[in-house]
Amino acid sequence: MKKEEEQPLKLESLTEAHRLFGLPQPKHPLISLINGAHTVLEGKLPTRHVLAYYKIAYKPKLGGKLKYGQGYYDFDAGGLLFAAPGQIIGGNDQEGAVCSQYTLIIHPDFFLGYPLAKKIKQYGFFSYSTNETLHLSEEEKNIILSIFNFMERELDSRIDDFSQEVMISQIELLLSYANRFYRRQFLTRKAAITDILQRLEETLNTYFNDEQALSGGIPTVAYLAAKLNLSPNYLSDMLRSLTGQSAQQHIHDRLIDKAKEKLSTTNLSVSEVAYALGFEHSQSFSKLFKTKTRLSPLEFRKSFN
Repeated sequence: MKKEEEQPLKLESLTEAHRLFGLPQPKHPLISLINGAHTVLEGKLPTRHVLAYYKIAYKPKLGGKLKYGQGYYDFDAGGLLFAAPGQIIGGNDQEGAVCSQYTLIIHPDFFLGYPLAKKIKQYGFFSYSTNETLHLSEEEKNIILSIFNFMERELDSRIDDFSQEVMISQIELLLSYANRFYRRQFLTRKAAITDILQRLEETLNTYFNDEQALSGGIPTVAYLAAKLNLSPNYLSDMLRSLTGQSAQQHIHDRLIDKAKEKLSTTNLSVSEVAYALGFEHSQSFSKLFKTKTRLSPLEFRKSFN
C-alpha cells in the first residue's frame, strides 16, 4: 500500500519560524531579517512547509547555473530567491534556506495601509521556481547587500513611529532592483531564451495542427510553461520583457493566425473554426478575432473572395 504523503508544516507566524530555527523571538512581530552568517540553520527546516509570509533570501552560492551549448551564461556572485504566502517550500528550497546569508521574512499585515500591499502581488518573481533564481553580478550583489545591511541596522535599532515607513521604503527599493536585474537576466540569457521561444512556437503549432484543442480547449499559460519546464509567471515575464507581450497575448496571437488560415483556406463555418481552436462558444472567438483584427471572422473571409 502506498504511503500517504506527509502533510507540509504550516508556519503561521514569524515567531513560529524563529522558534523552528532555534532563534530568539523577532524584534518585530511582522518583519525579520535573519543573518545566516551568524546563525546555524542546518537541520532546522522541515522537509515541506507552507509559508504565511513573504520570503526574500540572498544566497552567496548558487547551483543550477543555466547552461546553453558549451557555455554558462549566468553570473555567479550569488542570487536572490523569492516566495509568497501560501507557497509550499521543500526539496531544493530547504537547501536554499540553509545556505542563505540573509533571509528577509515579512508578514502581509506589515504592508497594510501602504500601496505596497497591492503592488507586491504584481511582482511575478514571487512565484518563480527555484531554477529561475535571480543570478547577480558583483555590482548587483553589492547593491542588494547594501540594502540588507541597512535593514539589519534599522531593525537592530530602537523601533519607533518611523520604523515601518523606513522599512517599507527599503523593501520597495529591493523589489525595484530585483525587477530591473531580472529584466537584465532575460537579456543576458538571450541564446537560451531563443531556444525557449522556438520550442514555444513548436509546442503551439503541434497543439493546433494535431487538433488537441478539440479535446483540450484553448492552450493555457500553465500548459505551455509545464511543457517548457518553466513557471507560468517566469514564462510570461520573459516574453513581456523580450517581445512586449505576455504569454496569454502570445497564445491569442497564434490563435488568430490559425483562425486566419482556416477562414481563408477551408469552408469551415465560423462556429466550426471556433470549436477547432478550442473555444466553447463561437461568440467568444468572434469577439477576440474582431478585437485583434478589427474585422469579424465573416468580414475577414469575404476579403479573400
